[in-house]
Amino acid sequence: MTAIHFIVFLPLLAALVAGLGQRFIGALAAKTITTAGLFIAAFLSWPIFIGFLNGSETTYVQPVMTWVQSGDLTFDWELRVDALTAVMLVVITSVSALVHLYSWGYMEEDPDQSRFFAYLSLFTFAMLMLVTANNLVQMFFGWEGVGLASYLLIGFWYKKPSANAAAIKAFVVNRVGDLGFMLGIFGIFWLFGTVSIPEILAAAPDKVGSSIGFLGLRIDTMSLLCVLLFIGAMGKSAQLGLHTWLPDAMEGPTPVSALIHAATMVTAGVFMVCRLSPLFETSQFALDVVTIVGATTAIFAATVGLVQTDIKRVIAYSTCSQLGYMFFAAGTGAYGAAMFHLFTHAFFKALLFLGAGSVIHAMHHEQDMRYYGGLRKHIPLTFWAMMAGTLAITGVGILGVAGFAGFYSKDAIIEAAFASESTYHMYGFAIGVIAALLTSFYSWRLMFLTFFGKPRWDQSEHIQHAMHDHGDHEAHAHSATSEGTAEYHPHESPWSMLMPLALLTIGAVFAGFVFHEAFIDAEAGKAFWANSTLYFNAHLMHAMHEVPLWVKLSSTVAMLLGLITAYLMYMRSQDAPQRLATTFAPIYRFFLNKWYFDELYNFLFIRPAFWFGRLFWRQGDIGIIDRFGPNGSAVVVSFGSKLAVRMQSGYLYTYALVMLLGLVIAVSWMMVRV
Repeated sequence: MTAIHFIVFLPLLAALVAGLGQRFIGALAAKTITTAGLFIAAFLSWPIFIGFLNGSETTYVQPVMTWVQSGDLTFDWELRVDALTAVMLVVITSVSALVHLYSWGYMEEDPDQSRFFAYLSLFTFAMLMLVTANNLVQMFFGWEGVGLASYLLIGFWYKKPSANAAAIKAFVVNRVGDLGFMLGIFGIFWLFGTVSIPEILAAAPDKVGSSIGFLGLRIDTMSLLCVLLFIGAMGKSAQLGLHTWLPDAMEGPTPVSALIHAATMVTAGVFMVCRLSPLFETSQFALDVVTIVGATTAIFAATVGLVQTDIKRVIAYSTCSQLGYMFFAAGTGAYGAAMFHLFTHAFFKALLFLGAGSVIHAMHHEQDMRYYGGLRKHIPLTFWAMMAGTLAITGVGILGVAGFAGFYSKDAIIEAAFASESTYHMYGFAIGVIAALLTSFYSWRLMFLTFFGKPRWDQSEHIQHAMHDHGDHEAHAHSATSEGTAEYHPHESPWSMLMPLALLTIGAVFAGFVFHEAFIDAEAGKAFWANSTLYFNAHLMHAMHEVPLWVKLSSTVAMLLGLITAYLMYMRSQDAPQRLATTFAPIYRFFLNKWYFDELYNFLFIRPAFWFGRLFWRQGDIGIIDRFGPNGSAVVVSFGSKLAVRMQSGYLYTYALVMLLGLVIAVSWMMVRV
């Protein structure tokens, strides 16, 4: 077996052992096996990635087995390893390994730890299957596998109605996107006669200009297929219209949010578009759709993130916004920049989510930032980790010198959008700069509300209940004041939670500086992406570095404006947010209610679906099927049995009368027949 076999199948083996054998091996063994399996996979993944960086690795396909042979449809189960796969391998296995370790502390008191760790490893296996796929069916297998794991992990605390509702919502919304993905795969097989990704991409240029009948219209074939595929990406990567599941997915444990809904699963759509980028390059219309949807998602999510008070929801909408950046980068042809932001985003967003989990752990699972304040003195290690993540996501750096991860990747997207020659590149550029300002504002707002100012813990019901339940026994949690009442003291997280924060901090600080040339430099990038399926536009990457100085400084200026505004509103004049919300109440409510997408979908889809369901249930099922089916049959049987009971009197003359009547009827029938 090769290294790629171990990388892909170790998480599956660990998931099976932990999930099926949890009653026999216990929680400690289950955690150890799954965590060790992921760290081994991570250690094997980094040499592959480094090998592609220095040119010692080349693209190869590792066969596993013959999978399907049915008529003209034939494909094998193969593991494709190229530069694009290598990037995803290090992202998936590294973040997953650290999330496994982090969960040792975060889930320590949960009685279902073994099941949780089994689900985490199962998700990792499915994601690895997706990114190593060499054909669309195998990719769809991994695609649905991560959807299943996401459903299981969002609803992990199944006794909470809100967790069950969120899991179902994620499952249903993703099925809408997956329908588009399936139709795209069907259409590709119909057009190309194969599901092999290399064969499809090689033949795609020959299909340019062809048309297909769809819904009674003649439509450009490549545009239709690419848009259908992108609909699948919209669902998995929570783009505008199919985004509503992502914020609700925060009902799952925080490690789930970091692994699935920040760093890995939600990037599957971006990966798919980049994997099939030569196909998308055949349709400018499809690229325009990707650009518009991605940029609009970036600004939508950023505006909603401005007014959220739940610390995890702020970061969730931040994820949605950053995914929008990746998509409009791909739409403008900067696939290398899109993958670069995917790479750096995995580190700093996982850091922010796990840092938020550390805050929540310290605050007895209180998630409302309005009840935080002054935490930097009590949990300093968590504070500095989240500070690094905030500096990375807001793109802090000095042009021409150095910067945090987002300074390189997000700025590259904005500059590439300006330099691109695509139809809506300026829309992407403008939205990218505005979203950068909003990102800076809500990110620093989170930091100021959480770690600065006066403590507001006494207003939290969670903490008051915790103090009441524990009494004065936990010295690290609270102590007696001079008045004799209990005072809460947040405590730092255990080492198993702090160690992943430290390692992710390194990625948030240095990932952009160390790896930016391989992703976005015209010459180095061309060599790195050679022989991968990603379409690397070296001309665009060169033009990106030649944009005017004001373009390069635009995102930095936006970041500073967001930082200053957040400081003035939440540190200097703390009543300003309330005054602003009152003055612009309609806009505030619009953002607070997430542009009313949930209400709109409830009106257009959910209520009609329930109405039809009740109609078919009451009128169809009860009124027709049950009435004339089982209920009607029961009435006939009941009537017949009652009649038969009355005839079975036990008297001889009754039976004689019945026999005589039967004889008369039989003779009469014979006479009529004759």
